[in-house]
Order: sequence, then C-alpha cells, then structure tokens
Amino acid sequence: MKSLKTVLAATLLASCAAASAADMGSAPITLISPFPPGGGTDTLTRMIGSAIAQDTGWNIVVENKPGAGGNLALDATARAKPDGHTLVMAQTDNIVLNPWLYNKLSYDTFKDFKPVGLVASSPSVFVVVPESPYKTLDDVVKAAKARPGQVSLGIPGIGGSGDLIGHLWRKAAGMELMHVPYRGWSQAFPDLASGRIDLYTGSVASLLPQIRGGKVRALAVVADERSPALPDVPTFAESGFKTINQTIWWGLMAPGKTPDDVVATLNQALNKSQAQPDVVKKLEDSGYSVMTGTPADLGKRHRADHDIFGKVVQEAGIPKQ
Repeated sequence: MKSLKTVLAATLLASCAAASAADMGSAPITLISPFPPGGGTDTLTRMIGSAIAQDTGWNIVVENKPGAGGNLALDATARAKPDGHTLVMAQTDNIVLNPWLYNKLSYDTFKDFKPVGLVASSPSVFVVVPESPYKTLDDVVKAAKARPGQVSLGIPGIGGSGDLIGHLWRKAAGMELMHVPYRGWSQAFPDLASGRIDLYTGSVASLLPQIRGGKVRALAVVADERSPALPDVPTFAESGFKTINQTIWWGLMAPGKTPDDVVATLNQALNKSQAQPDVVKKLEDSGYSVMTGTPADLGKRHRADHDIFGKVVQEAGIPKQ
C-alpha cells in the first residue's frame, strides 16, 4: 500500500510540474531590466532571456524600466501577478543596497520577492589611464598615504557597490581616498583622461570594451578568482587585501507569492540555459562569470550581502535618500 501511495504521489508531483511548465508557455513572460537599453545589465538580461526562450520555446519579452536606482523595476515586479510571468533581473546594486540607501521603499526586499536563481557575476575592476604612474594597488596606497585625501577614485554613484568597495579598501589599507561620484563611465572618462581623477571603478562587464580598446589599464579585480575576461589582472586578495572579495551578482527574482512549483520550473529552465557552451562563452566574452544554483542559493546570497553591505553603508556614514 505504501508503494502505491508513493507511486501516486510521484505521479501527482510530476503532473503538477508538467502543468507548471505548460502554463509558462501559455502567455508571454515579461523579463524586466532595471536599466536602459544598451547597458551591461540590459545586455545580460537579453542574453539570458534569449537563451531560455530558445531552449523552452517560451515567449520572453524584455522590458526596460530604468529609474530610481532600480526601484521602479523592483516595484513593478513586486506588484505583478505572482504566476511566473513577470521576472526581474535583480542585482547587488539594487535589491541588496537600496534598502540601505532609500528612506521609503514601496516593497520589502525579502517578503515581496521570491528568488528564482543566480545568473552571473562580474567583479568590480579598478582602472587607470595607460600612462598613469600607478602600476599596482600598492602604488596607489603609497601615494594615498603620502598625500592623504588627494588621490581620487571615480565611482558610479554614491552608495553603489563601487563606492562601498572603495570604503572597504580605504579601511583595509589605512589610507584616505577621495571618492568622486559620477553618473557613469561616459561622464567620468574625460576627468580620468585629463588627470582630474586618478582611478575609476566599475564592473568588468561595463569597462571591458575600454580595457580591451586600450583606453584604460586594469589594476585589480574584486573577486575570489581572476575574471575569465581578464586572466592577467590580479585580484585584490592576490594584491594583499584578502578581505576584499565582494562580487557583484545578478539573479532572477519573481513576485513574492509565486508558487514554489512555478519557481522550480523557472529555475530548471535557467540552469539548463546556463549550461549551454555558447551561452557560457558569450557571457565570459562580455565580462561575466556564470553563476548557477537553487532558489535557496540566491536567497542565501541576497541575505548575506544585505547584512555585509549594510554594515559598510553605516560605517561609511552614507545618508539615505
């Protein structure tokens, strides 16, 4: 009798999973990108959306909802129908950091989202112009200690991962480093090229074209391992800063009340698409490293980084907006 019950239960579970998979193809899936078309996150979103669609036959439509540091995209996802047909490409710089940077959010970063799966990571990279006298991180540290507060680091916005990693580096090195915020690379590059700032930080994915094009030279990346796209560039740990390894990550999130079986179907489709060699190559060529795992793996990473970066925000005295 027990064996019959087991068989019936297994059959029921299989039929539920099949129904979920069938339901996913019954209507378009909206995959929200929190940034404008053409940027790094948008490119990643379209790569993954296309890979899943080709593998499953689902109709996946990328929708750009830029603004408010990613809050517009997250709000739209939190309020969407929890049926698996609305997802967002969340990342460290919005779903992890925004609760620490904004006074009033329309969503709860944990209750209103359900993790689907990790997608990719791209470490922060610190760059200088090719003719810069700084060849290593140690060169920067020595200069900053000799001229406290005069060596400047360009960052893509106050309170972002680049800003916080800069604070961690300052603390670990015992130096003063002046942070200069910019709206992005296009605004920062003229100042870097003219010598108004000494170095700049952004993700490998966003700065890889400039590095490959010879406009800038990479000093180090913030990760446990070297970036596949920059195998000759050392990590901060290799450069003597073993506690600085906070990688920027991207992951798919669904509305908080999305059923577990639907999330499992989405996670399976995501992981399968990420195993395709051509997808891995495209991501690595664009400066990303593939990250896979269960919904629980993304949930753990979300919670851990929320706590870690929250302490850094408070120590740095960054006020909420």
